Amino acid sequence: MNNDTNSPLGAGGKILCIGEALIDMICTDKGSPLSDGNNFLKKAGGAPTNVAAAISALGGQAELAAKVGVDPFGNHLIDVMREFGVSTKWVIQDPTQFTTFAFVSLMENGERDFYFNRGADGQLTEEEINSIDLSEYAIIHFGSATGFLPGPLKAAYKTLLNKTFEKDIFVSFDPNYRQLLFKNDTQTFIEQSWYFMKHCHFFKVSDEEALLLTGAATVEESAKIFSEKTIAVFAITLGKEGTMLGFNDQTIIIESIPVKPVDTTGAGDAFVGAVLYQLSNKDLVSIKELSLNEWKHIITNANKAGARTCEYLGAMEAFKHLNNQIFQ
Repeated sequence: MNNDTNSPLGAGGKILCIGEALIDMICTDKGSPLSDGNNFLKKAGGAPTNVAAAISALGGQAELAAKVGVDPFGNHLIDVMREFGVSTKWVIQDPTQFTTFAFVSLMENGERDFYFNRGADGQLTEEEINSIDLSEYAIIHFGSATGFLPGPLKAAYKTLLNKTFEKDIFVSFDPNYRQLLFKNDTQTFIEQSWYFMKHCHFFKVSDEEALLLTGAATVEESAKIFSEKTIAVFAITLGKEGTMLGFNDQTIIIESIPVKPVDTTGAGDAFVGAVLYQLSNKDLVSIKELSLNEWKHIITNANKAGARTCEYLGAMEAFKHLNNQIFQ
């Protein structure tokens, strides 16, 4: 993939993405429940895994911290990341665990039949996280829907965030809410998300997530609550309506990029990857001094990356068509 470090936007700082690396098994028997499905398409996935791939495709330096099994699927995930140029030195293969799977089938009524077969991703430990030298990184991105589920990853995830408090590191967060994972424990998800939002420099949420996390009736009300309760710059993605940028108690809508979508999978991860890529050549002081217009430029480019991703089938396939020239 493109790793051009001489790009106009630069790619000086390393970005560490932490969370799940998993295999999406997509049922291609349209309208069939998983119990009846016979044909499945294997796709490398996991939100932080996608973000790392997008960063690298754009020309940045990304590393992934995750756990997979010592099995063909764990090997596949590592191979895919390496093909993108993502460092996998912190992708740990656990011989006692299988690689996590997410099975999904799209039903005729638009609902998803979903089954999550959790394995290695949830077993990343605090001890393993503590082995990471944070001085190597300019940015750390937390983007795991599974990071708030019970298991060792939950503690490791929060431990890593807490370790950044005294460091000169930019912290990014995307809650990646999955209703099918948290349908019986939404409040726990909300509480944990707020802890991260209050301790990060940038977060991205969808319009649905904004309403869920704030309890507000409108996105505008949600943005006001985010501005009052956090110090972060934030983006609320609104689909074809664009992206709401929150900056220093101000909110503006940045228009979306018109496309004929083929598949929206990975668009949000491409958006986040593009934001972090553009910030990766700056130190924390420089980022804090960015103006509203500079943030508008960053979000406009991120919208371009998300739109490009929608033009192809599958997140990883789409990321192969990302490069920093789309920002021109």
